[in-house]
Amino acid sequence: MAERNERSREPQADDASSADFAATVERLEGLVARLESGELSLEESLAAFEEGVRLTRDAQRRLDEAELKVRALTEGAQGGIELEPFTPPSEDDSER
Repeated sequence: MAERNERSREPQADDASSADFAATVERLEGLVARLESGELSLEESLAAFEEGVRLTRDAQRRLDEAELKVRALTEGAQGGIELEPFTPPSEDDSER
């Protein structure tokens, strides 16, 4: 059973990379709050900063991938981008 607990702790470093974008942003906000509190030791601050950098890079990668998907979906038949205004779903659509 101790082996199972160790395994369940190991992936935590990778949890953020497999989590969704909102969870990554929440984690970043939590790290910023901890750093701004001034209650962390130097070592804890450095570890939090390193994790923040990693999470920031992950979030930027996700944004870049999303942008590429949007561009791919909006490219016209001749390769040009067709710009269309974004219309958020109506309340009727969100209930479905």
